[in-house]
Amino acid sequence: MSTTAGAKKGLWSTIRRIAASDRISGLIMLGFALTGLVLANLPATAHAFETVAETHLFIPYTNLDLPIGHWAQDGLLTIFFLTVGLELKQELTTGSLANPKAAAVPMLCAVGGMIAPPILFLAVTALFSQIGPGEPGTLILTTTGSSIPFSEMSHGWAVPTATDIAFSLAVLALFAKALPGSIRAFLMTLATVDDLLAIILIAVFFSSINAWYWFIGIAVCAAIWAYLVRLKKVPWIAVGIVGILAWIMMFEAGVHPTLAGVLVGLLTPSREMHGELSPRAERYANKLQPFSALLALPIFALFATGVHFESMSPLLLASPLVIALIVALVVGKPLGIITTAWLSTHVGGLKMAKGLRVRDMIPAAVACGIGFTVSFLIASLAYKNAELSAEARFGVLVASLIAAAISGVLLSRQSKRFEKTAAAAAADTEDDESIDGDGTGQPSHTTKPTTPTEHPGTLADGTASVEIDFRH
Repeated sequence: MSTTAGAKKGLWSTIRRIAASDRISGLIMLGFALTGLVLANLPATAHAFETVAETHLFIPYTNLDLPIGHWAQDGLLTIFFLTVGLELKQELTTGSLANPKAAAVPMLCAVGGMIAPPILFLAVTALFSQIGPGEPGTLILTTTGSSIPFSEMSHGWAVPTATDIAFSLAVLALFAKALPGSIRAFLMTLATVDDLLAIILIAVFFSSINAWYWFIGIAVCAAIWAYLVRLKKVPWIAVGIVGILAWIMMFEAGVHPTLAGVLVGLLTPSREMHGELSPRAERYANKLQPFSALLALPIFALFATGVHFESMSPLLLASPLVIALIVALVVGKPLGIITTAWLSTHVGGLKMAKGLRVRDMIPAAVACGIGFTVSFLIASLAYKNAELSAEARFGVLVASLIAAAISGVLLSRQSKRFEKTAAAAAADTEDDESIDGDGTGQPSHTTKPTTPTEHPGTLADGTASVEIDFRH
């Protein structure tokens, strides 16, 4: 029995280690995304994959009748958003967002990084609608030849606004081992605020509000959750039921139900209580991390990219929508972040972390062009046209891969520069230690050193000296 328990504990520890690794969990999610795209477009598997994705599952006596693909998006993804909510609460209480003055630059950069991509997206699509094939004011999709009005295409303005924190940190873990922690902290703060803004954006622009009384139910569930998770002994069955009810009421209210996870996460205590050694929000986020990183996100990515194209060809890369998303994410994200960083430090008088310059952030800013999870979600919400939604998700995938590749090269070079600098500094330290052989702070030779008290105002070579009081 003890052997079995030990094996289970060892397996769970391994799973938690994998989930905690930005590199491994990011690659797993990317693997599932590419698998979904392949399965949905291979003749041998396309029909079976579509059948699974479109199979409906329903809950009796409710309006919850969704295909499996939507359950992955609206249901499983709630685990990810609950984790985000818990981490946000901890960051706002004791983390990088607890001191707004210290986090001001990355917070502003998150805003700038969300403003620039939509502007470029709309500019590129407007340009295509005027000079591209077809009637002025319309865009032609290259794979099917469908004519889409600019007004409909512009609904996707929000798709390139979000940064995928898991993937961007995975790229840092893969290519930037020698970078100082301040760059990772900057990216973490930026991506956390980016998540918060994306949540607000989804709630404001992609919700169709239904009957008002559902919001009373949401408020009641939120109050009960806040009470239960503050008890000395948390009744987990009751907490689970309340969480599910909040999700159902959010769905019925017309708000994207994944935001129920954010809501209850933000209501979880983030300071130690009842004599506990760590905050509950932090502990719960750590426990949920494996389910989020290795279950919810990979399955969501599988179905999010599992879209079938009638003509899966290189022509997809010439689609106005795909090009607009590539420009918005690969160019717009870093442009917005770096411009905001420069303005806030050179014009606004704010300061970055010690030792960091604006140009040091360029490789990490390019990594912020990795959209992925939330961008996939917004693409499915922004476009009711299945063809546009499919191309938008394909565009996000391509743009994210390009941003990852470029940032990987830049981060690798930057990491090598920091490594050389660190090695040079270490060599200088060794030289100093070899001169200071006795560890007293004085050269280790036998000749009595000349001191300022013996020759006031001069050193041994006769040059001018600065008077020093060695007593301090």
